[in-house]
Amino acid sequence: MIGQRLEVRQGQGLVITPQLQQAIKLLQLSNLELEAFVEAELERNPLLQRDEGDQGGETSTDPAESSASGEAGELQFTEPSGDAERAMDARADDLYDDAPPGERDADRKRDAGESIEQPGLSDWSRAGAGGAGHDEGMERPDTREATLWEHLQAQASSAGFSAADHAIALTLIDATDEGGYLRGELQEFADRLGVDLARIEAVLTVCHGFEPTGVMARSAPECLKLQLVERNRFDPAMAALLDNLELLARRDLAALRKVCGVDADDLTDMIAELKGLTPRPGAGFGGEPAQTVVPDVHVRPDPAGGWRVELNSETLPRLLMDKRYHGVVAAGARSETEKHFVAECAAQASWLVKSLDQRARTILKVGSEIVRQQDAFLAFGVEFLRPLNLKTVADAIGMHESTVSRVTSNKYVATPRGVFELKFFFTAAIQSSDGGALHSAEAVRHRIKTMIDNEAADGDVLSDDRIVEILNETGVDIARRTVAKYREALRIPSSVQRRRLLKAG
Repeated sequence: MIGQRLEVRQGQGLVITPQLQQAIKLLQLSNLELEAFVEAELERNPLLQRDEGDQGGETSTDPAESSASGEAGELQFTEPSGDAERAMDARADDLYDDAPPGERDADRKRDAGESIEQPGLSDWSRAGAGGAGHDEGMERPDTREATLWEHLQAQASSAGFSAADHAIALTLIDATDEGGYLRGELQEFADRLGVDLARIEAVLTVCHGFEPTGVMARSAPECLKLQLVERNRFDPAMAALLDNLELLARRDLAALRKVCGVDADDLTDMIAELKGLTPRPGAGFGGEPAQTVVPDVHVRPDPAGGWRVELNSETLPRLLMDKRYHGVVAAGARSETEKHFVAECAAQASWLVKSLDQRARTILKVGSEIVRQQDAFLAFGVEFLRPLNLKTVADAIGMHESTVSRVTSNKYVATPRGVFELKFFFTAAIQSSDGGALHSAEAVRHRIKTMIDNEAADGDVLSDDRIVEILNETGVDIARRTVAKYREALRIPSSVQRRRLLKAG
């Protein structure tokens, strides 16, 4: 029977307030993104102001209403925290642990499934160029370097093209990438512009005479050919070499001598000429400047032993809520709308200051635990990097994995061994063949690279199977396909190619 009835149920639910969403967002921002966010908040909220350190007046100095980011200071992981520190952490430990269950599951799956590679310097994301403010009404001189496209457009303007051909040239320039290569089929350009293919080719021939030589080529052999033609060094033998660059990549010199019809000395000279050319002619031009990575945490040896972990105060914004100004505007508010706006600004300012303070403390706590777990790496090198995952760190400091995941995203630590992203210290575990401790994947990759680097001295090229045998003898249980995967990730050629390189000197 179908009917209606009233029923009372008790359950638990999670409500993500805007303030909590802001706190979660702040935790995963990089220091550059955080600075931009703070600048926007300072413009939006009149009750917020920077703590310049020499401010007078009645600004808030209560830790609950002022950012302690600058005073989060330093922490020695070899010493226990004091009562005050524990009380502060207990008050706000759950600030970031109320993330939605779906987001927590996603973090856990990423931790369990991803094989975290070592982020090199080339892997650091590029940020937009910033600049200091300048007086209104005054022109700022343009001191940036000209881009490749501006350089090519200037040459096209003085090349004597007709109006139609100039438009074709600009279209081809727009299709040129940062390396200086023309991307796209010429027939597509002809169809789009409604002209004959021969006209596109004629304009491109003129563009091939632009500086830098080799620009707007459609392939690497064509780029090198343009440079050789300018040097009057392009002949049938060199043309055959450019047509068989894959043989050169494999170091198959015998086959190259045969297809080029030259002896060993001539081939050596030809290869030396190719090495003197520029395969990416557009790489030397200005573009968006790369932003220097600024570490969020510093790790230094402690004179008493162990390591001292400190926050980089330069990356932490210090904010205060101006109580005096708040009192003035609150007393002058007349309508309910004005009172509501003042109250909302005060609440947002107070919450932002607290969130920045807790963000700094959380980064310090997570960074200190990572240093404690990876102290052997800091002392002895990458071979002693231990297997580590988010759950291990989260359990040690009493936080959720999702919190640790956010903290370690886009955060960098400066150590005596260099600057690393915090994600670098989380590596997969490889089983031990003798039942001993697990091995870090990053440490195993380093051992493989070291063995291959020493081949030139020993004169013995190691195959992947031989590397597996050596690692098994030292207690590392690893498969051949894993060795091949690590070798390819390190951009190391196969044993056959390395043997040819050794023979070629």
